[in-house]
Amino acid sequence: MTNFKNPTDIDFTVDENHLYREESITDLKVASIRRLVPVKPDGTEDAGRTPLFLASTQLMTPEGPLPLQARLKATTLADAYKEFPGAMRHALDDMVAQLQQMRQEQSQQQQKEASRIIVPGR
Repeated sequence: MTNFKNPTDIDFTVDENHLYREESITDLKVASIRRLVPVKPDGTEDAGRTPLFLASTQLMTPEGPLPLQARLKATTLADAYKEFPGAMRHALDDMVAQLQQMRQEQSQQQQKEASRIIVPGR
C-alpha cells in the first residue's frame, strides 16, 4: 500500500501465505505481549513458521500516556517474559535519544533563522 496516487489503486488482497492469529497476554500491570501465531489459509496452525512476539507498555507522563513498543526476539512465551524488561528499557532509551536529537535539530534551526534577521543600519 505504498506510493499510490489514486485510492482506487490500493490493493486490498489478503496475502494467504503470511497469515497470523493474534493472542494477547498481559500481567495487568506493565506488560502486554502480543503473540502472532502463524496460520495456514484454513486457520490451522502453521508449524513451519515461528511465532512473532511484540511487547508494549505505556508510561504516564504529564502530557498523557507514552506508548512503548518493541519486537521481541523470543521464540517462546517464557523467553518473551524474560526479554520484556530489557526490550522496554531499550525502546525507552531509543525514544529519549530521538527526542534529544529532535530538540537539538530544532534549536539549530531556530539559531539559523535568528541569524538571518537583517537589522537596518548595521
